Order: sequence, then C-alpha cells, then structure tokens
Amino acid sequence: MHTTETSRWKHHHDFGGQFAAAEKNTRRVLVLTAAMMVVEIIGGLRLHSMALFADGWHMATHVAAFFITVGAYAFARRHSSNTRYSFGTGKVSVLGAFTSAIVLGGIALFMAGESVNRLLNPLPIHFNQAIVVACVGLAVNIASALLLKDHDHQHGHHNHSHHHDLNLKAAYIHVVADAVTSVLAIIALTGGKILGWTWLDPLMGIVGSGVIAQWAYGLVRDTNVILLDREPENSDLNLEVHKAIESDGDTFITDLHIWQIGVNKFAAIISVVAHEPRSPAAYKELLKEHEELVHVTVEVQKCEIEERAETGLVNVA
Repeated sequence: MHTTETSRWKHHHDFGGQFAAAEKNTRRVLVLTAAMMVVEIIGGLRLHSMALFADGWHMATHVAAFFITVGAYAFARRHSSNTRYSFGTGKVSVLGAFTSAIVLGGIALFMAGESVNRLLNPLPIHFNQAIVVACVGLAVNIASALLLKDHDHQHGHHNHSHHHDLNLKAAYIHVVADAVTSVLAIIALTGGKILGWTWLDPLMGIVGSGVIAQWAYGLVRDTNVILLDREPENSDLNLEVHKAIESDGDTFITDLHIWQIGVNKFAAIISVVAHEPRSPAAYKELLKEHEELVHVTVEVQKCEIEERAETGLVNVA
C-alpha cells in the first residue's frame, strides 16, 4: 500500500496545545519578578523587615519556578513532532507544574522557619522604606498576575475535564502567592509602624507560609492525576463511553482505559465483545461527539456461545 494511501489512517501525536502566548507572557513575568526579587531581598536586609526579606526570597524561588515553566513550554514545543514520545509531549508542562508545586512547598517551609527565627530574635525595622518597597512589589505582582491570567478555561465536552493549562496555572499561583505575601507584608509593616507591634511582621510571614503550602498541595493534587494516568474524579467520560459503545444492546466493554495526555485531551483503549461485532471504525464513530478523545484504540472480539456466561452476555438478545 502506498504512502499516500496510508497517511490518512495515521495519528498525529501533538497533544500539547498551542501555548505561544502563555510562554511569551511567562518570560515577561520572569524578568519583572527577577528585578523585584533583587529589590526586596536587599531592601529586607537593609531595612530589617522579615516580611519584606521573606517576600524577596519567596520571589527568588518563583524566578526558579518560572524558569521551569518556560523550559517546559520550550521543550514541549521543540519535541512536539518527535515520534519517540508515544503520546506527544503534553505531559511535559504538567511535569513542570508539579515541579513548581514542590518549589512552592519549599518556599512555605523556608518562610515559616525564617519567620519563627525572627519572632524569637527581633530586629528594629525601618517601616517607612519597607512599606514603599512592599507596595512596589505588590504592583509588580498584580501586573504579573494580569499577564498570566488564564481566561480560556478550555472546558471539555459535557465538562468532562476542568483542567486548565496546569503549567500556566502553576506560574499564576506563584505570582498570586507573591501578591498575598506582599499584602501581608504591608499589613504587618503598617501595624508595626502605627501600633508598635513588631511581632506582627514575622507573624504574617508564618500566615503567608500556611497559605502557600495549601496552594502547593492543591497543585500537586491536580497534577498527579495526569502524571499517574488516573481518570479525573469529576469526569463522567468513562460512563459515557460505556453508554455509547453498548447502546446497541449486543456489544459489551470488557476492558476500558482512559487517561489524560494533554490539556483536556484524552486517550482510550477499549476492548469490546459482541455476538455480531462491528468494525473498530464503527465503534469509534459512536464516540465522535467526544472531541476530547483524541487517540482511541478499539479491540474487537466475537462472542461465541460458550463465552457468554464469562463475559456477562448471557442475557443479551
């Protein structure tokens, strides 16, 4: 059979999605965050503000996370046509998001430790200058969040999946976490200046670490579903595949595997048995409305009389 005749039967494996704009905006945020990181770390040290210093190092780890995010986008783009990746490079960005979540967890631990240390060993704080720096940091955080905000929720057909681009979501969480720590720093510094509560500065560092740890856990939970090939809990795709394939009353699904291979993109392996089996193409046609199923393999077996009791088809007409 000639190549021209077989090409239409071949699958493409570029399931990573188009994220050029997300990659470009993440690069911009990387530059903004790196600049603000230097300002806050130096300012925190010279002005003796633990909240400001912690926010600066918090930004430093975010810079590393943004490098991971940009690197994941670049890797997925460059290897999107590499046939050695059996189901494409869609999971590369998810792996980047998972790594960012681990970095967030490390940030939370670092902030908590440093804040406790400053609570036990306080230093005089230069409140006015520290408040100015914290406000500038908040402005940078807000600008970064607006650049990264994912307006395209990419919901699947019948809401089978609510996963956004998790790599972009991880970067977005990083800048929102930065914004939260900046707000907490401003509150702590203002309270310390007006009320003399110098202990409020490290206390807000502890509160911020708790918030960040919670976000990190949520991101790990979202990404491990895809990395471990587990069907999302909020998905009814499994039930709808059963409903579509078994609609003729003769076909029975004996084995079904569904897993996510990219942003709102799924692969499926379906084994069916029937007394009067159809072609694999006919069964795939039953699933055509499910556009999120981008790679489907169907194995068809004919049910013999003696097999009915074992397959559960004994009562099939």
